[in-house]
Amino acid sequence: MTKQASQRGFSFIELLASVAILAILATVAVPVMENAVRRGKERELRSALNEIRTALDAYKAASAQGKILTRPEDSGYPATLLDLVIGMDDTTRPGGPKLKFLRRVPRDPFFADASVPAVDTWGLRSFASDFDRPSAGADVFDVYSKSSAMGLNGVPYSEW
Repeated sequence: MTKQASQRGFSFIELLASVAILAILATVAVPVMENAVRRGKERELRSALNEIRTALDAYKAASAQGKILTRPEDSGYPATLLDLVIGMDDTTRPGGPKLKFLRRVPRDPFFADASVPAVDTWGLRSFASDFDRPSAGADVFDVYSKSSAMGLNGVPYSEW
């Protein structure tokens, strides 16, 4: 057997160097992937908040235009998030189709328990609650994430 034929394969040092390089690449790749997943969830959160807030504003505008029956003491905002999906009778078109503002309530992407209905994943703020201490009440003026985590921008998700 010649010397060249017996030297096929890798030496232990070469294998060790390869494993070390792979370990370094993995330690860099894992945080990058975690941030990519988090950015995706943050995009979903922004989109969901925008969708719900737009629907709340449309409900309030319909109420102000007299399309939704309200009492004088009501704020003009819906009593629950489900009112945006179920719809309300249009007072300007009796017997006509209901006014609907959302097809479905989006889920808070940072709410961990998937068995909870999407409507219950949001924190609710009523029109009568304080700005700095949102609380639920007789209506839904705004929604916020119940997550206590901090966003990549340094702002807690609950303040978005």
